[in-house]
Amino acid sequence: MKPEACVCQDEFRMRPKESWTLGDAGDDTRMGGGRGKQRQKSAASVRPPWWSLGCAVLLPGCVLGPDYQRPDMDTPPGFRSASGEVSSARSLADLGWSELTSDRVLRGYLNEALDNSWDIQAAAARVMQAEAALQSTGSRFLPTISLGGGLLTTRTSEEGPTGALSDPQQEFGEVYVALSAYEVDLWGRIRRANEAARARLLATQAAQDTVRQTLLTDVASTYLFLLQLDQDLETSRRTLASHNDSLVLTTTRQEGGVASLQDVAQARILVSTAEASITDTLRQIEQTENALAVLLGRNPGRVARGRPLCEQPLRSEAPPGLPSDLLLRRPDLRAAEQELVAANADVGQAKAAFFPQVTLTGLYGFQSVSLSELFTQPARTWEFGPAVSAPVFTGGLLKGNLKLAQARFQEAVALYQKSVQEAFRDVSDSLIAYERSGELRAQLTERVEAHRLAASLATTRYEGGVTSYLEVLYIEQELFDAELALSRAQVNELLSVIQLYRALGGGWR
Repeated sequence: MKPEACVCQDEFRMRPKESWTLGDAGDDTRMGGGRGKQRQKSAASVRPPWWSLGCAVLLPGCVLGPDYQRPDMDTPPGFRSASGEVSSARSLADLGWSELTSDRVLRGYLNEALDNSWDIQAAAARVMQAEAALQSTGSRFLPTISLGGGLLTTRTSEEGPTGALSDPQQEFGEVYVALSAYEVDLWGRIRRANEAARARLLATQAAQDTVRQTLLTDVASTYLFLLQLDQDLETSRRTLASHNDSLVLTTTRQEGGVASLQDVAQARILVSTAEASITDTLRQIEQTENALAVLLGRNPGRVARGRPLCEQPLRSEAPPGLPSDLLLRRPDLRAAEQELVAANADVGQAKAAFFPQVTLTGLYGFQSVSLSELFTQPARTWEFGPAVSAPVFTGGLLKGNLKLAQARFQEAVALYQKSVQEAFRDVSDSLIAYERSGELRAQLTERVEAHRLAASLATTRYEGGVTSYLEVLYIEQELFDAELALSRAQVNELLSVIQLYRALGGGWR
């Protein structure tokens, strides 16, 4: 941290609080915290000291507390991946969502989610709250001026103790412009408060970007998972048709005395397994459609599809960029750092509370018991005065508040550093998943081809009477499982690109 902008003592003693009103030379009338009676002066000699107000507002003040500096971070030279540490000037996060996918249906869903999502609307409302809080805090830089007036009519009883008056009915009127207690920011307390409010606004805006990024990631992931289920359903139905044909063939062979009842029972097991898989896959599809519809801001229902899973484009390369750029790309890290900036500014506010507070008050107007003479020169009235108050004894309140602010700042530092390390791990995990999932998909593709060949040979051997139907049953089930595993590997490879894109901070713009 930098040294404090203004070096002042945190603890000191001062005379008890006094406030006074300054008039012209030779007129130092003590007010005792209230409005006193000023001596009558001619209209020509009395002038409201507006120059005093201007000088007080423009007085240069110091800003207590340390200025913010980003904590030193142990940034790795590159991201760990399955092939070793990698980094590049380019980054996958430089692309927009429209460049990451060419599926028009998915693009439409991403735009629809941004327009209709309740999470986005709630995040936007939180940004508006932070903007209002900043506006409220910033208003303390300017004085509050109010305009007022009143008319009071009284009548005294003619039979009362004062007796009959020549005019028992009296009127009193006043019109004034008043300056409420305006704090002169000598020690930077208001400036630190404004700094904290601005940082929290930026943190809220970054949090909104995080919500947007998470929403887009969820929509894309759910859509791809739905395509995987569609492919699984197609595989299950194709397998069911093949098993039904095998059951018919096996039943015919059993009736001809070539096959046994056990072969027929085993063929029916294959048919039942495929039917159960279809039923469970339909359940998952319907539930996933509901989840995607809600993410889009719709009521649960069916959703359209674009390209099938096997035709989804896959990027051949995914450069991660430089690790140092991650601190600015990821919205969650930017939000964590702005919370750190706000906590640092809170420390400055707590330090400024130890020092005297200077406030200005003023009033200018007209008062008269005769309404016809209300706006005349003799009816003028004004007062202006600074008030100084300093803490003498607070029972440890100010020290406690300072320690609390410093402890919260240390907590924010620890949370920020933890967030940065977790972000590096997130990118590394995504890079490893991207590379390994590609290898796994290639291996499972070879496995499926081998199972298909084995299933064809087993069927031929069974029809030739060389082997039992148990071998066919086993290989057919292995082929079915391998095809489902390949489908999962395909979607995981696509999801790894999306997760890497999110981990690198892409999509928040």
